[in-house]
Amino acid sequence: MAKKLLGQLKLQIPAGSANPSPPVGPALGQRGINIMEFCKAFNAKTQEMEKGMPIPVVIDYYQDKSFTFATKTPPASYYLKKAAGLSKGGTEPGRAVAGSVTMAQCREIAEAKLQDLNTADADQGAKIIAGSARAMGLTVTE
Repeated sequence: MAKKLLGQLKLQIPAGSANPSPPVGPALGQRGINIMEFCKAFNAKTQEMEKGMPIPVVIDYYQDKSFTFATKTPPASYYLKKAAGLSKGGTEPGRAVAGSVTMAQCREIAEAKLQDLNTADADQGAKIIAGSARAMGLTVTE
């Protein structure tokens, strides 16, 4: 008989840095998930990634207190800030320019995030990433 799924939890945790402190500990603890077991498994899975890179994770937890989790690719904003050399996006998108990225950089980011985008085409994915860049106050150049 299959395990009964109680729910799903979505968190964004820095790669290789999951620990029982907030927000991870309380979010898992109130659902009865073994916090240390999750932290060890997550850190082991993300140890080869860049330290501190924000990783979205989807945790399915079951009635018998077990869980499974799947990691996704980092947010587009993380890649865009890294490509533009910024610590944060623009404070006034549409009015003030915070930096710029090239369409080639957008295409490269789209290829890295292709599994999590709403398209299977890298060129269309680049357009999605370019839209995110403009929403962050970045200019997109050819």
